[in-house]
Amino acid sequence: MHKIGILGGTFNPIHMGHLMMAEWVKCSLDLQEVWFIPSGVSYMKKKDNVLKAEDRFYMTKLAINGNEHFKCLDMELKRPGNTYTYETLEELKKNFPDHEFYFLTGADCLFRIETWKEPAKIFSSCVMVVANRENYSKDELLQKKYELETRFDAKIVLVDFPEMEISSTMIRRLVTENKSIRYLVPDNVIKYINEKGFYRG
Repeated sequence: MHKIGILGGTFNPIHMGHLMMAEWVKCSLDLQEVWFIPSGVSYMKKKDNVLKAEDRFYMTKLAINGNEHFKCLDMELKRPGNTYTYETLEELKKNFPDHEFYFLTGADCLFRIETWKEPAKIFSSCVMVVANRENYSKDELLQKKYELETRFDAKIVLVDFPEMEISSTMIRRLVTENKSIRYLVPDNVIKYINEKGFYRG
């Protein structure tokens, strides 16, 4: 089986934290590749401050350029209506039956996953990889992991990840305030943001 990591998200914009987590988990679990999948229409995000899907997809492609183990897929952009993770994972399983998918997420999502659309189908389609940045204690994570594995017959892997205070919200705020985002976002993405005038209010 090909072991493939899946990193989804709004990527509004993508930043070094996303890239570092993908590389960290790839190396930790010996994954062949990590596929980045920008969301189309996220039902969990406010629509007023999210860039067009095509722009977020293009920035993600720019960000991963040069890493042969990273790919960017536009499957959620092509799907009409709201973007649901379970649909993406089921489509991947159908199209790539010889692949085993590892869904990368942060510890926060582990405690919210039951509010997502069809959590049972999410767990049946992948191994969930939870990168903890010291937001939660080991005991809290192990307890939640046990609860979800028992309830959904889930496969969950916990991976320690260095604490990084980088977020897309912070990036957007810095741009709005005309402050530098160098070393927080890849240079080619910064260039694109500046050329398009994104996040400047």
